[in-house]
Amino acid sequence: MPDRLRTPSPAVRRRTLLSGTSALAAVLLALAGSAVPSSAQQIGEDIASAMSSRIPADSQMLLEADTLVYDIDADRVTAAGAVRIEYGGNRLVAQRVTYDRKTSRLIASGGVELVDPSGTKVYSDEVDVTDDFANGFVNALRVETADKTYFAAESAERERGLLTTFNNGVYTACAPCEDKPDQAPIWRIKARKIIWNGQSKTVRFEQSRFEFFGFPIATLPAFEIADPTVKRKSGFLFPGARFSSDLGFGASVPYYFALSPTYDLTLTGTGFTKQGFLGEAEWRQQFDNGGYNLKIAGIHQNDPENFSDQNSVNSGPTGDPNKFRGLVASKGRFDLNSRWELGWDVLYQTDKNFARTYAIDGYTDFIQNSEVYLTGLNDRNYFDLRGIKTQVQENVLDDGRYSTNETQPWVLPSFDYSYTPDEAIAGGELNIDLNARSILRSRLDDTTFDTDGSLRQDLVQGIEGNSTRLTAEGEWKRSFVTDGGLVVTPLLAFQADTTAVNQSEGSIAAINALAAAQGGGVAADVQSAYYRLMATAGMELRWPVLFSTTSASHVLEPMAQVFARPDEPYAGRFGIPNEDAQSFVFDAATLFERDKFSGYDRIEGGSRANIGVRYSGTYASGWTTNAIFGQSYQIDGENSFASPDLVHAGAYSGLETDTSDFVGLFGVTVPGGLSASLSGRFDEQTFEVRRAEAKAGYTYGGLSLTSNYAFIQAQPLYGFSEDRHEMSAGSTLRFHQNWRVFGSGTYDFQSSKLISDTVGLGYDDECFAYTVSMSTSRDAEGKTSDERTFGFSIALRTLGDFGNGTSPFAN
Repeated sequence: MPDRLRTPSPAVRRRTLLSGTSALAAVLLALAGSAVPSSAQQIGEDIASAMSSRIPADSQMLLEADTLVYDIDADRVTAAGAVRIEYGGNRLVAQRVTYDRKTSRLIASGGVELVDPSGTKVYSDEVDVTDDFANGFVNALRVETADKTYFAAESAERERGLLTTFNNGVYTACAPCEDKPDQAPIWRIKARKIIWNGQSKTVRFEQSRFEFFGFPIATLPAFEIADPTVKRKSGFLFPGARFSSDLGFGASVPYYFALSPTYDLTLTGTGFTKQGFLGEAEWRQQFDNGGYNLKIAGIHQNDPENFSDQNSVNSGPTGDPNKFRGLVASKGRFDLNSRWELGWDVLYQTDKNFARTYAIDGYTDFIQNSEVYLTGLNDRNYFDLRGIKTQVQENVLDDGRYSTNETQPWVLPSFDYSYTPDEAIAGGELNIDLNARSILRSRLDDTTFDTDGSLRQDLVQGIEGNSTRLTAEGEWKRSFVTDGGLVVTPLLAFQADTTAVNQSEGSIAAINALAAAQGGGVAADVQSAYYRLMATAGMELRWPVLFSTTSASHVLEPMAQVFARPDEPYAGRFGIPNEDAQSFVFDAATLFERDKFSGYDRIEGGSRANIGVRYSGTYASGWTTNAIFGQSYQIDGENSFASPDLVHAGAYSGLETDTSDFVGLFGVTVPGGLSASLSGRFDEQTFEVRRAEAKAGYTYGGLSLTSNYAFIQAQPLYGFSEDRHEMSAGSTLRFHQNWRVFGSGTYDFQSSKLISDTVGLGYDDECFAYTVSMSTSRDAEGKTSDERTFGFSIALRTLGDFGNGTSPFAN
């Protein structure tokens, strides 16, 4: 019988922590209880050596087994019975592990599980590898990577520590079904050979077929994807497809260049059956403190006259078709330090609608702002400096009747600064705001249209020329609380600004014509410079009262404000431009604002009082309620909201009379997932509804509902001669763990027409997502035909996405 050393297992397994080979030998000696040949000291060393590839030198080894056997004659070490070895982040579990020192091979058998430091798991009946894990053979194996991708094969071979070949293999990113592990996953790729190259970080499939729910749907002789554990790898990305009646069917093929860990390049070619080849390139680069991208795109259109809207910006003027179209765009953001940020988002294109027409990713919005900005934030202090150019991606020529893009200005610059000292000033809080804007417009904006399409020129929304304004504003306030709980807050505010204007003769003529149209009630006051000062003294009184019961608590807070100030400079005269205070809404949210205009170009003047009540309630059942109701009063001086300007900013606001309309809001939230709110503005005498909005949302289980109703009374000066009613609603129902249906729609009561609707079906799980939808847009006036859009998206995790949607698996 060969001379061998056997260590029998006691009832409870002994665990041996090995720190270096000498420690292992010492523990084995203690277990044996007898003299050990010097060669026995190699047991731990040999097993450790077999797992030592790329393992730190100071790693400790944990060995657990029922029996350790060292066959001196055969020069073989065997660990048998529930073997568990942990070494340098690797873990090996098997029924039997044998290391043959003569052949330098390690054989593990019986329910083998091998886990490496990255989390990749290998399951097999038997593993036969060399001691450096560089070469080997595995039978009936399964591999689960750290990012939950799965390989399986009848057998596998490993060569040179870098190349693993799966024979008759299967690959998927879908986890096996726990209840039915033998059931085919949603998708998988079967191949005669799957070659996983650890050096090039690729997975190559040879003689493969793609299966969906176990049914083959495509066969490919060979293709290659990036290693699932690699986030960035050069190669072809998943192709895309789209369809447009103007462009035809389009197929896109992107190629990705992973040039460096910090920068990359993506080239995309799209062929359209009607318009030809569209080329796109995007460069991205990342730095420690930020990053940027640069995108270019271009096409030489085959048939510009094919566009459905002839003589549009897409097709070009008659006789001079718009052949070449393209863009250059860039986005960037850099953190200069913990407080300052520099960034940009700029777009230059050959015409104003190229990006939207060809759906260039990131630049498809109808209103596209190009801007460069510098911002700073420190506690309550804020700095923002930016230059802005707005593009309207409309499908009409610049000299067309309905064109608005040419009236969009350059804003160079827009500046905001807010400073609030940490220390109290005279016991109160001081806030200082600076604002500046300089606007350059190359075309007069004085054209509006009624709802019936008729032309009107009774507004000057933007002058042709340039105007620059600088504003400084300071506000101080301090709160006192009386013994009875009354909160008294005195307030002082001061504002000064100057505006310089250099406008065209056409703008001056339009302003004079607008003044003349008022019947002599308003005078034109066109100047090259305007100076304004406004001082305000105010007082605010609040008396919050708490009412509590065993099941609810309520806070009722009557509130009153009064502001004394002179009349607004230049009120009631046409001349000073109004660029940033053109639209505002008087509602419960703005009831207690000191200056209710939306920007600095207008200043609220005259003495005013705001009176109302606020309420909030909480209930033991989980319900919460809140409400605001009140009214505003012009108590002295000229009412700024009754004073017309170039855009009639105060008209129909509810503040143009000395006693304003009533405004109110009520909201409720229910623990079951229901929330709703109702807000409105009501005539101060008849309580007729002037403006109203109702919102509701409900979420329960897989059901989600949202709805919104809006009503705005007729506003003839703005071109809306009739009341506007509109209701929109949307819903999503997840009727299965993975399946959902969704839909939305908007109904216009004025035209009695559903002006837009969308319906769709979607599926999503951990490895596959699919959506299909149909959207229809209708012209409320019936002047254009309905526009229908069909959308679909298929996303396969680790492989890519196909269609015109966004992948849910994007990083």
